[in-house]
Amino acid sequence: MLLSGFVASDITDERTIQTRIADDIRGRIETGEYSAGDQLPTYEKLRQSFRCSTGVARKAIDILRQQGLVVSKQGKGVFVREIATPKRHGIDRYARSRWQRGTAIHDAEAGRQGLSVEQIYRELGETPAPRPVAEAFGIEEGAPVWVRKRTTVVAGRPHQLADSYYPLDLALGTPLTREDSGPGGGFARLDEAGDPLAEVSEEWSARMPTSPESVALQLPGGTPVMDLIRIVYDSKGRAVEVMLAVVAADTVRMAYRFPIPD
Repeated sequence: MLLSGFVASDITDERTIQTRIADDIRGRIETGEYSAGDQLPTYEKLRQSFRCSTGVARKAIDILRQQGLVVSKQGKGVFVREIATPKRHGIDRYARSRWQRGTAIHDAEAGRQGLSVEQIYRELGETPAPRPVAEAFGIEEGAPVWVRKRTTVVAGRPHQLADSYYPLDLALGTPLTREDSGPGGGFARLDEAGDPLAEVSEEWSARMPTSPESVALQLPGGTPVMDLIRIVYDSKGRAVEVMLAVVAADTVRMAYRFPIPD
């Protein structure tokens, strides 16, 4: 399909030609003219449509690739990227009624959206407490804690690197030391091990990923990540879990609905 493009010599704004082309194609993706999995026109067709050089057409596609909108398949062409973007339903995702019925948080949330979810464990064992963990637990940095490091895969794509830390007195001798922590996941085990869970705090920040994170999360060039620090407290105000997670920013949407505080 040939695009009905602009003529390079007619450009009157300050954007470069490749940016104009990339913006035009991105608009077609956002409106659904190009759907996930569709093949984009070849560089030659883009050159003809926009009356530009092949090099400019390549630069335009590079911009879209860096924005995570398209992927190149060797010997086949450039395709609109398919991205499963599950919603994280803010406060509602921690509803006691779900994990007390035996469904882990991610399983319940992804299941409601018709998405598959898998946890791949990277490490289980005692480890020195990183600074944010030590501060939350009120212990010395480097003191021993229990960690469950895992990669969450949603709809076949790595979604987050989640490292959950626990005080040793709560973890040792419980299913938290095993990959399969049992029905309801870590929240259910914490609720059983001590005082009832009562509160969750989350702190989010955005940044560009490290090289190992880009590989582990299969990030397209230019894709940022979100850092999440989650702290779970029991009914006595004790921090019983700290999760340090790195989330692929292009695989998540945050959704909140809550009563307006007085």
